[in-house]
Amino acid sequence: MVETVKHIVPSVDRLRHSLGRSVIYAILLMGAVWALFPFVWMVLSSLKGYAEASAAQTFLPTRWLFSNYVKAWNEVEYFPRYFGNTIFIATTTVLGVLTTSTLAAYAFARMEFPGRETLFILLLATMMIPGEVTLIPNFILVSNLKWIDSYAALVIPWIASAFSIFLLRQFFRAIPQDLHDAAVIDGCGNFRFLATIVLPLSRPALITSALFTFLSSWNALMWPILVTNKPAMRPIQVGMAAFIGEAGTQIQLLLAAVTLSVIPVILIYLVLQRWFIEGIATSGIRG
Repeated sequence: MVETVKHIVPSVDRLRHSLGRSVIYAILLMGAVWALFPFVWMVLSSLKGYAEASAAQTFLPTRWLFSNYVKAWNEVEYFPRYFGNTIFIATTTVLGVLTTSTLAAYAFARMEFPGRETLFILLLATMMIPGEVTLIPNFILVSNLKWIDSYAALVIPWIASAFSIFLLRQFFRAIPQDLHDAAVIDGCGNFRFLATIVLPLSRPALITSALFTFLSSWNALMWPILVTNKPAMRPIQVGMAAFIGEAGTQIQLLLAAVTLSVIPVILIYLVLQRWFIEGIATSGIRG
């Protein structure tokens, strides 16, 4: 009898554990479906005709019109230029943020100077300020510099990021001090130590910072609207308005254009997701 009970109890525990995991997986699956549904609906609607996409009464298109993507690319005069502008602005902004954030984060993490902790706290405090509050001062400054309708206005105000500095600082602090001491003995200065040891070890944090910056720059809307007047200078998010006319919105072409604008971000994430997840997972618990 005792032996029978001993066999039954582990079986019940395993069954309970399996049921618990099944419930968790079911909830996660439902969440994934819920999150993916808008994207799937967008892609399917971009393949419909105008009447079918506007009515939104069917989930699958009755006719699969892949030509909508060609029309979306050619319908608007500056649409290819919008894409080129966005790629240039996002790439330049990422390079600028990585440069400034790396130097600032290294100073806060590895160098001793008066007021370091106070300055870092003030830097973190700027993250509490809503971006909308700084739009008007930034616009006045850019306007006084005669940067309206220029790439400088779209890039330079955003090449410093308090979040990226914080993220990289946390990662840099986790690098063993013994490596720095050994590098100093071998004659390494701060810049050489940063370039040859710190940056290679911090690849996940750098990629995480780059992805966040790229996504923010790629999706920028309010700021480009303020500082651009010429269609040729506008990025893709502002250019979407070209599909909205007085006669109405070409919803199927607009959704095709949105799908085209999302594809580069998805591809970049799929390529870099391993380092992105590692950077998020480790930066929050280090230092």
